[in-house]
Amino acid sequence: MEANTPLLLTDEQMRKFITDGFLILNTDFSEDFHHKLMERLNHVYEEEGNPGNNLLPRVPELQRVFEHPVITGALTSVLGPNYMLHAHRHGHFNAVSSPGGWHKDSYWGYERMRNHHPWWAMIMYFPQDTPVELGPTGIMPGTQNYESRVFDADEMETEALASGNAGTFALIHYDIWHRSTPNLLGKPRYMLKFEFMRTIAPEAPSWNNAETAWRKPQTVNSPFADHDVMWEETWNWLSGKTGSITDIKSNNEASIQELAMELQDQFEPIALNAAYELARRGKHEELFDAIQSENVKVSRLAAYGLSVSSKEVIPGLIENLESRRVETVIHTIFALGEQREQAKEAVSALNKLLKHPSEKVRRAVVEALGMIQQPTDDVVEGLCHCLEDKDVQVKFMAGLSLSRLGPSAEKAVPQLEIALNDENRYVRAHAAEALRYINTEQAKDVLIKFLFNSRWCPTTTKVNTFYP
Repeated sequence: MEANTPLLLTDEQMRKFITDGFLILNTDFSEDFHHKLMERLNHVYEEEGNPGNNLLPRVPELQRVFEHPVITGALTSVLGPNYMLHAHRHGHFNAVSSPGGWHKDSYWGYERMRNHHPWWAMIMYFPQDTPVELGPTGIMPGTQNYESRVFDADEMETEALASGNAGTFALIHYDIWHRSTPNLLGKPRYMLKFEFMRTIAPEAPSWNNAETAWRKPQTVNSPFADHDVMWEETWNWLSGKTGSITDIKSNNEASIQELAMELQDQFEPIALNAAYELARRGKHEELFDAIQSENVKVSRLAAYGLSVSSKEVIPGLIENLESRRVETVIHTIFALGEQREQAKEAVSALNKLLKHPSEKVRRAVVEALGMIQQPTDDVVEGLCHCLEDKDVQVKFMAGLSLSRLGPSAEKAVPQLEIALNDENRYVRAHAAEALRYINTEQAKDVLIKFLFNSRWCPTTTKVNTFYP
C-alpha cells in the first residue's frame, strides 16, 4: 500500500460505527511529530489565544494529520471519497478538573433537523498522551439518533472514553451525545475538533466491503435498545441502495395499532423503532397521521419513517407541503430530501416555499434541494434565490447544497461570487467550497481571485508583524 493510500474501514468497523456511532482509532506519527505539534499549540495558545477557525494555518502540522491514511480511510469509508473539510474547526483546551455537560453539537449556532444517515461526521484528535485522568472526551454509545438525552447519571458506566496515546482520535457521527471529562492532572489537554460533510450520496460501499448483507457486529455497546431495522437500512443506504427498507405486508391489525401507540412513547428508542417498523411494513397511513401530530417529537419521528419508505409516499408528502402547521411542513421537507432524486417532482412546490415567512421552512428547503438535485435547472435556480435570502443560515446552507451539485451548478457562479463578499464567515466559506466543487474554468477563476485577495499569512502575529 502506498503511504498516502487511504486505509479503509473493514465491514466490522463499519457495523460498529452504525450501531455505536463512533470509532476510536490511532495514527502512527512519531513522538517527535507530536512533540513539535504540542510545542506549536502551546505557543499559539499562550501568545495569541484560541485561533478558532484559523487552527490549520496557525498550526500547519495539522495538515499532515488529515492526510494520514488512517484518517483519510476512515472518512472515505463513512462519508465517501469526495468529502468536505468544513470551514468550522476548534481546538478545545482543558486544564481544569470539572467535567463538561452532555450535549450534541449545534450547526455553528444554528438549527436543522438531524440526519440518521451519516451525512456529517467529526474527528476529535488528541495530540498528547491522554490517559483517563487527563480528561478525554466522553461519548455515549448508540445515542447519535436520539434527539433527547435518554440516559442519566446512573448510566455513566456505559460511557466510552477517547483515551490513548498521542495520535488517538475519535471518529464520531456528528449528532452523538458527548462531553469533556474531568482533567484530574491539571496539565494541558488539547482536543482538536474538525467537521466533515459528505458531498455525494453513496452509490456503492466506500469501505473495504466484503459482505453484502447486514449483520450486527460481534458486540453492540449501545445500552438503550437494539435498532435492527434502522441499522440495516443505514448499512444498505451506505451501500448505495436507496429505498432499501424491506416492505413487509402484515394483516395483523393489533400489532399495527401497537406500533402506532409506541410511536408516541415517551422513551425515544421505543418510538424510533416504531417509526422504522411502520415503514418496513409499508404502513404509510399511520406515519402520515403521525407527521400531522401536535406533538413535535411524534411528528419528527414519523418523518424519519417516511424518509426511508418506498417512493409511494412522495405524492402524499408533496400534498403535506400545503399544511398550515409549520412543524409538519419542515418534517415533510426533510423526508422529501432524504428520498433524493426520487422526489424530483416535489422541486416546484419546494421552490415556492422559498417565499415562506418561516426561516425554518426555508432552511429545510435549501438542504432538501441539494439532496434531490433534479431537475438541475430548477434546483440551481432555487438555490441561487437562497443565496439572496435575508436569513444567514439559508445563505450558507445554499453554498453547501451547491457543492453537492458539482459542475451542473455552474449557472450559480455569478451569485456565488457575490456571496464571497458576504459579512458572514460561513456564507463566504461555503460559497468558496461550492466554487471548488463546481470546478469549471469560470468557477476556478472566481475562486482563485478570491483566495489571492483574502490570503492570510500564517506567521504574522501581533508579536511577529513583518520580519523575518
